[in-house]
Amino acid sequence: MKSIQVFEPAQSGTRIDPALVDFTADVDWSSQQGAPIERFDLAQQPLEFAQNAVVKSFLEHAGQDALPLVLVDGEMALTGRYPTRGELARWAGLAQPTLQPVRAGDCCSGGNCG
Repeated sequence: MKSIQVFEPAQSGTRIDPALVDFTADVDWSSQQGAPIERFDLAQQPLEFAQNAVVKSFLEHAGQDALPLVLVDGEMALTGRYPTRGELARWAGLAQPTLQPVRAGDCCSGGNCG
């Protein structure tokens, strides 16, 4: 099974990003299926960013505003957004989830999407 590392921007403030909530649920699901996923927060674990050559080079060229950065087996797989549950499953070699959770913003309020 491939290893997945997610290098995330520093989380600050009290505002909760819906994409981060969705991603956390997707990581929990993937981990329960046996996927080896590691998460690193720039504010909490800056050494992990500095000691990884791929991450360090990425930050030097793109800057921290381009985070999150996802590495699969040490190689860049995704930048600028959090991966979906399906992407995590594919990278980890898991069966694709049959039901994707409804993500924030996927449907109009009140169910009036027409």
